[in-house]
Amino acid sequence: MTADELLFFDSKPGLVPIYDALRTALAERYPEVRIKVAKTQISFCNRHLFAMASLPRRKGESHLLVSFGLGRRESSGRVVQAVEPYPGRWTHHVPVHSPAEVDPELLAWLEEAYQFANNK
Repeated sequence: MTADELLFFDSKPGLVPIYDALRTALAERYPEVRIKVAKTQISFCNRHLFAMASLPRRKGESHLLVSFGLGRRESSGRVVQAVEPYPGRWTHHVPVHSPAEVDPELLAWLEEAYQFANNK
């Protein structure tokens, strides 16, 4: 993990283990993934952006918000919000409360998002 990534979690250091599980899983599956740290999110990119990690906006919340784009709407109860910013592109937001929640279901959605972004 880079210094910029660690600095991103300066206000919420307890979320680092969740992010590390996400980052490790994505890096193992996609060795070519590019990670971009910005003020409000960490982006995971192949040819295009396919997933993001961000901090909760409300005080007292302790989860990592993982967002990703799909060509369809996912209706799982884990998805707290799904919006269609462009026709045929749905952005989904999933709160992740522990490293264990970086599980096969979330990783399958991220695989779908990876392929969706790569085939644009």
